Amino acid sequence: MIKRLLKSVREYKKASILSPLLVAGEVVFECIIPLLTAGLINNISRGCGMDIIIKYGLALIVLAMFSLLFGVLSGHYSAIASAGFAKNLRRDLFEKVQQFSFANIDKISTASLVSRLTTDVSNVQMAYMMIIRVAVRSPLMLIFAFAASIIVGKKLAWIFVGIIPVLLFGLIIMMAKVMPLFKSVFKKYDNLNESVQENVKAIRVVKSFVREDYERSKFNKAANAVYRMFVKAETYVSFNNPVMMLTVFGSMLGLSWLGAKAIVLEGFTEGGLMSLFSYVMSILMSLMMIS
Repeated sequence: MIKRLLKSVREYKKASILSPLLVAGEVVFECIIPLLTAGLINNISRGCGMDIIIKYGLALIVLAMFSLLFGVLSGHYSAIASAGFAKNLRRDLFEKVQQFSFANIDKISTASLVSRLTTDVSNVQMAYMMIIRVAVRSPLMLIFAFAASIIVGKKLAWIFVGIIPVLLFGLIIMMAKVMPLFKSVFKKYDNLNESVQENVKAIRVVKSFVREDYERSKFNKAANAVYRMFVKAETYVSFNNPVMMLTVFGSMLGLSWLGAKAIVLEGFTEGGLMSLFSYVMSILMSLMMIS
């Protein structure tokens, strides 16, 4: 199925490759910035001159500008790639429908075909854009941020090893609950589209036999089914934020407690502790985006 879908990328392969490469560059610059910030804070605490502060400040501005540039370009190319992929996919689907036999036409409803060509293609387009951006950015950010935190914090970085499994466990449970619901929602869309199509095509018949109340009730039933499924799915998704906040603040408390001891007893630097707080957010946000 994936190979068949990827055939629709065609002339947008260049944009599909450039987007993840630019995302990787953005991640690298974002992970370097906290390291420089830690160096700046450490130099200020030692009483450095203005020349050192200006040097670090200019370096941070340059890194931030490069990170911004790479992020904008990756968004630009991912939009081109995903929109072009959806355009080709929609055309391929339409051409396939034209080749259907009468048996296929009798088996597959028109409402279902409309859903495939509209809602489903839009969902695939969004998924493709997230794959070439978020699905690339999040694992890279997780790896680079964890490596940088080990360089800066050494023993303190291993607090993430205890926090990350808690977040992963919560996200896995949530996804296991949500995925079947979203799959069911797409089936409900077919009933909704079928009701709309029947009323548009046969509006004269409906009015002639005074069936407006029945058709209105039928449409409301399909619409309410979609509503209930979405509410149930989004209710499970809403647990994502509390689990995220629990792990973020838990790791911050652990870092504050252990970091204070390390500063007093082991000569750990204030800048290193500040950079670890930045990497905490980067690591946990990357896991949240993957979910």
